[in-house]
Amino acid sequence: MSPTTTPQPEPGALRPLLPSDPSAIAGYRLLGRLGAGGMGVVYLGRTAAGELAAVKVTHADQADQPDFRARFRREVEAARRVSSPWAVPVTGADPDAPEPWMATAFVAGPSLGEAVAAHGPLPERSVRLLGWSVARALAAVHAAGLVHRDVKPGNVLLAVDGPRLIDFGIARATGETALTATDMVVGTPGFLAPEQAEARTDAIGPPADVFALGCLLAYAATGRPPFGTGAVDALMYRTVHDEPDLTGVPEGLLDLVRSCLAKDPAGRPTAAEIGVRLVEDSPGDDAEWLPAPVVRTIAERSARMLALPEIDVTEAGATTGAAAPEKSRRGFLLLASGAAVLAVGGGAAAVWAGLGGDKETDGKGGGKKPVPPRTSWTIGVLADLSGPGREIGRAQERGARLAVEQFNARKDKPFTLGLKVVDDRGDASRALATAKALTADPGVLAVLGPTGDAVAEAAMPAFEEAGLPLITVSAGYNLLTMRTGSAANATFLRAIPNHISAGTHLSFAATLLPEIRRPGVLEDRTEDHYSWQVTGGVRFGFGQAGIPPHFRVVPAHADAGAYRRVLGEMIDAGIDAYVHCGVTETAVHAARALTELGFTGPRFTGQAVFGQDFVKQAGAAAEGWYVCAPVADPATQKTAAAFTAAHRKRFGTAPAYYAGESYDVVTMTIEQLKAQAKADGKPARKGLWAALRKQKYTGVMGGYHFNEFGDLGMGGTFVFAVQNGAYKPIGSAPLLPKKPEKNDKKA
Repeated sequence: MSPTTTPQPEPGALRPLLPSDPSAIAGYRLLGRLGAGGMGVVYLGRTAAGELAAVKVTHADQADQPDFRARFRREVEAARRVSSPWAVPVTGADPDAPEPWMATAFVAGPSLGEAVAAHGPLPERSVRLLGWSVARALAAVHAAGLVHRDVKPGNVLLAVDGPRLIDFGIARATGETALTATDMVVGTPGFLAPEQAEARTDAIGPPADVFALGCLLAYAATGRPPFGTGAVDALMYRTVHDEPDLTGVPEGLLDLVRSCLAKDPAGRPTAAEIGVRLVEDSPGDDAEWLPAPVVRTIAERSARMLALPEIDVTEAGATTGAAAPEKSRRGFLLLASGAAVLAVGGGAAAVWAGLGGDKETDGKGGGKKPVPPRTSWTIGVLADLSGPGREIGRAQERGARLAVEQFNARKDKPFTLGLKVVDDRGDASRALATAKALTADPGVLAVLGPTGDAVAEAAMPAFEEAGLPLITVSAGYNLLTMRTGSAANATFLRAIPNHISAGTHLSFAATLLPEIRRPGVLEDRTEDHYSWQVTGGVRFGFGQAGIPPHFRVVPAHADAGAYRRVLGEMIDAGIDAYVHCGVTETAVHAARALTELGFTGPRFTGQAVFGQDFVKQAGAAAEGWYVCAPVADPATQKTAAAFTAAHRKRFGTAPAYYAGESYDVVTMTIEQLKAQAKADGKPARKGLWAALRKQKYTGVMGGYHFNEFGDLGMGGTFVFAVQNGAYKPIGSAPLLPKKPEKNDKKA
C-alpha cells in the first residue's frame, strides 16, 4: 500500500460518524466510518441515486506536506486511466480540496486475503476465474501505460460477479521513477518481483505485476505465499534466489504459475496472454464461481448494507459538500458566525459543547441540563510493568508520573492532567486489546510507550484508528514509522534512533578503536526483526569506514555449544573484534564462549542487551564489553541535576535508565498541549502529532527533533563499558566513522 492509500475496510466494521466528521462530501452523503489511519479517514458514502462508495478523505496537515498532493493526484489519475470491469472505478475526486478526497465504487465482499484466512484455499475453478479476471484488469492497467506494483491478496476484493482489483496508490507510468527513491523497495514482501526486491527501479515494468499475480494464484490455491513468511529480509532473499514452493497448486495451473514466477522478467507471459491461457468461462452474474462459505460472507455483508445507520448532520461548517438537512442525533455546534453563543464572565464569548451538545438529566425530573466543559485531560502510559521489560517499563512510568505531577503543581496551569497507566506485560498477543483501554478513552490525548517492539507493532492499529499520538523512548523497529503496506505514519513518534541507525552508530563507535581491521559480526535470529535491522546498520557503518567484517548467522535460541562452535570458527577466520547483533540470552552465551576461547579483542553489542540481566548472568565474562543504547546516564548530564533530585525526593532513589527520556518526552508533550489550549481554548489529539514532529525541544537529557517520518534526528546513541559489574558511560556514539589510516592515505 502506498503512503496515499487507505484500504477499503470490511463493511462489518462500519462505525458511527464522530461529531467532528462531515455529513457530506460533494455529492456523497456519509453514512459512517469504514476505517481511519494516520493520513485520513475512509467513509461509507451514498449518492443521491443510492449508490454506495468508499470515500477517502485525507487530513489537512497531510495535504500540506511536500509532494503529498502530487502523489494523491497521481493516484487519482492512475485509477481513472484504467478501464476494466475487474478494477474498482473512481466515482469522484478532488485532489485540490483543502482535505483532498477520492471516492471509489464500494464492494461489499471480503478481500482474497480475508477469504483464504477464514475459509482456506480456493478450489481450482475459483482460482482459474480469479486469475482470469485479475489478469484482464492488469492487462487494462498495462494498456494504460501503468504498472500497478502492489498486486496482493489484500488488494483483490471478492464480489458475487467476480473479483475487483483495487489500490492504485503506488502505480506508476511505465519507466517513471519520479517521487520514488532509487533504493526504495516498493510493494509488499512476499508478493513482489525480484526486480522490486532488489529496488532495480529501471527494471520494474508490467512483468513485475505478472510475477505478483503468480504469487497471488499460488496463495489462493494453497493458502500460503510461495516464498514463505517471516522476516522481511528473508522474504526478499528467497524471492531473488530461491525457487517458489508450489506444493498444492493444481496440476492444471502449475505450468502457468511457474512461468509467472520466472526470475527473468523477459521469461514471464504478459497479462493478456495469461487471460487467454486461463479462459474457461467468466464468473457471470452469480456467486457460483466461489465456495459456499465465501458466498455466505458476501451475503452477510451485503445484508448489513441494507440496514444502514441514520444519516447524521455534524458540526455546522464542518461539511466539505452540501450540508445535510436532517437533524443530527448528536445535535450540532453553532459557531460564532451568525450563531448563538453563551456569554461567559467579563463579556467573553464561548461556545459550549459536550459531545455535540449532549445533556444529562438532573435527577429530579427536570429533564436535561448541560454537561460542564471538560477541564482535565489525561496522559497515557503503555508499558511493560510486569513482564520481561519491566526494568525499563517501570522507569518510564516514573519519569512520566514525575512530569505530570510537576505540571499539576504549577499555579498557572491552564488545565489539569491525569496519568493513566496500562501494563501490557510485554505480551504482543494481547497488545491490541490492552491498547484500547487508552485509545477508547476520549480524555487521553497522548501516550508514552510501548516499551518493546513487538507490543508496539501489534498495538499500532488501535492508535492509528483513534488518531492518538504514541511516543516511544525504547521501541526501535523501523516500520513503526516507515509503515510498509499501510498509510503514512501520523501517529507514532520515536524519540530514539531506529534499530538500523543504532546499528550504524554502534559500528561507528567500534571504528574509534584503531586496531580493528577484521570485526566479526554475528546475527542472532532470536528476535528476528531487531537482529537483522541492527546487522544491516552495522554492515552499512563498517562499509562507510572501509572495513570488511566477517559475518555469521545463528538460529534462534541457539545453545551455548552452538556459540562455542560458531565463535571458534570466527576466531579461526581472524576476527579482531566481535559485534553481537542479538538479545541478552544469546549475548550471555557469546560472552562466556569468547572468554573460554581466550578471545581478547573488543566486544560490542546493542540496545537489546543493555540492562542488569546481562551483567548479572554473564558475570565476569561481561567485563570489558561495550554496549550501545539509546539512553544517557542522568548522572552525567548537568542539565538533569534538578530532575535527579526531584526523582530522589519523589521515589526515594536515583532515576533508572529511560526515566529521564520519558520525563522529557512527556514534558515536551505537555508544552504542546499548553500551546494548543492557548490557541484553541483546549488541548486535543488532533494536530498534536504534527506539532510534536515539527518542533525542536531541549529537555533535561538533551535535544529532540524529528524528521518527516516521526523518527528522531541524527544521534541519540550512547556508549557504555561494563566495568566491575556496572555500566560506565563513555559518551555519545559518533555520527561518522573513523576510517583506518591506510584508507585515509588512499583518500
